[in-house]
Amino acid sequence: MVQGRFILLALLLSASLAVAAEPAAKDLVPEDTVPIPEARPDTAPATPPIPQEKPAGKAAPPPDETKPASPADTKPTEPAKEQTPKEETKPGPDGKDAPAPTETKAEPPEKEDPEAYAACLADLKQAGVDFSEARPIDDGNGCGIDKPLTVRTVLPGIKLEPEATMRCQTALALSRWAKASVLPAADIAYGPNAAQITAFNQATSYACRNRNNAESGKISEHAHGNAIDIAGFRFSDGKTVVIEPREKDATLVGAFERAITASACLFFTTVLGPGSDAAHETHLHLDLIKRKNEYRYCW
Repeated sequence: MVQGRFILLALLLSASLAVAAEPAAKDLVPEDTVPIPEARPDTAPATPPIPQEKPAGKAAPPPDETKPASPADTKPTEPAKEQTPKEETKPGPDGKDAPAPTETKAEPPEKEDPEAYAACLADLKQAGVDFSEARPIDDGNGCGIDKPLTVRTVLPGIKLEPEATMRCQTALALSRWAKASVLPAADIAYGPNAAQITAFNQATSYACRNRNNAESGKISEHAHGNAIDIAGFRFSDGKTVVIEPREKDATLVGAFERAITASACLFFTTVLGPGSDAAHETHLHLDLIKRKNEYRYCW
């Protein structure tokens, strides 16, 4: 009896163990079906893209080119255009080519006021200046004189060598400067009984060019007939006094040049000479340019 109960308990225990083990067996997954964990995006190895073949033909435009290709892109290249020849130059007073003013400076010659012109002619005749009226000058590029004069003397008996072309107002200022300043200064420097001035030597009067013969910049007053360059003076005994640097010249010749240079500003609005710049070491540049409030520039 006891033995039978023992056998029954053993059977029940075995059955319980079998039931308990069955769910565990069902949870088992074959090894080859277990999923492999994926790598984190920030640590995944970069896979290089597979290059694709580009279609044959015209290369793709650069990224910043947004417009599609137009039929003009396929046109053959046009031949290069010929370069514009350089502007011709006109010979200056020294025989060298002086560049003409650029077209941007082009202005027609200023018209003379009829009344002022007639009064100027009357004053020249009264002063005894030998001159004649010439045909209007219009060289283009802003160069020209509406009513030019050909001037042969500065005062009676005092020649202008060579004769010069200028406006009436320029000739009148030159004559007045000569009478009021140059001749009296020469009498003081050389004595009233010494040789007298018989000629003014001029280097440039009318000339179509820029200032200081520069290739660019403002047009010169010479191109308007408003300027004249005086290079020296000839005396009755044949002696010649030339304009040159005399700032430290302690002789009467030095004093004469300094005196007439300073007084020229009473008659001209611009006076340039030795010491002003390298372009005026050998002559006095005298002009009548108009400035506001009658401002004058005198060296």
